[in-house]
Amino acid sequence: MVNGFSVDIEEWFHICGVDGPLAFDRWPSLPSRVVETTRRLLDLLARHDVRATFFILGWVAERHPDLVREISSAGHDIGSHGHTHRRIYELNAQEFADELTRSQLALAAAGVARVEEFRAPEWSINDRAPRALDVLTAHGFRIDSSMAPLRVVGNPTYPQRPHLRHTTSGPIVELPPFVGTWMGQQVPFGGGWGLRLSRPSSVVKAIDASNRRGVPAVVWVHPWEFDPDPPRVRLPARLWAAHYLGLSGFAGRLSDVVRRVRFGPLAPLTAYAS
Repeated sequence: MVNGFSVDIEEWFHICGVDGPLAFDRWPSLPSRVVETTRRLLDLLARHDVRATFFILGWVAERHPDLVREISSAGHDIGSHGHTHRRIYELNAQEFADELTRSQLALAAAGVARVEEFRAPEWSINDRAPRALDVLTAHGFRIDSSMAPLRVVGNPTYPQRPHLRHTTSGPIVELPPFVGTWMGQQVPFGGGWGLRLSRPSSVVKAIDASNRRGVPAVVWVHPWEFDPDPPRVRLPARLWAAHYLGLSGFAGRLSDVVRRVRFGPLAPLTAYAS
């Protein structure tokens, strides 16, 4: 079974809900690291002959269109990660529609004519954003990967396998992130701190078990996780863990996982949706 590998293309300072030195109006003055760190990840994927789906923030595409073209030229699929990295449940329907339009225009200007896949910042299509999928399908999206079967950012009762959801503008396939269980709680085993802190052998074993049940895994990473000397700022405890735990040596551990598991872009996983 081929599993899904995905990347959320954003800057190190694109952290939801953080103001002060990382506030939106400060972004243009902060040092950009996204080109360098994305290239590190592209090199890793090329070494293992892996194609992936890259969910690109419109704000990044506007400023680095050559990076978008570089990703596409390497054979990877392109999806939208929104435009300004705002949680979807904090937006009304029109604001979300505007975010989608702006991101689509930014990607089109960088050479990506058609965008049909979406991932929300911080998995923020959840019970607090009940009409978000309607907005997505109205804008031509046919694949979403935003509904996490996890506490805090999602809902543990969400399905853990690809599945079809029906909206007012037609069906959309939901591809949830890969999760595991630790001490009775579901944890983000396919990305974030859960993946960074896990031994490669444990991750490979868990993905293999999922595949034997007929369920492909969706793994996700960010360019800033491959920064050898990432900028550090004071963050609330939960956000600090999400952004800094397990960064040391992560590229090597991920390389070990990618070497032992079959990965590809997300779109083919729609075949497993029911």
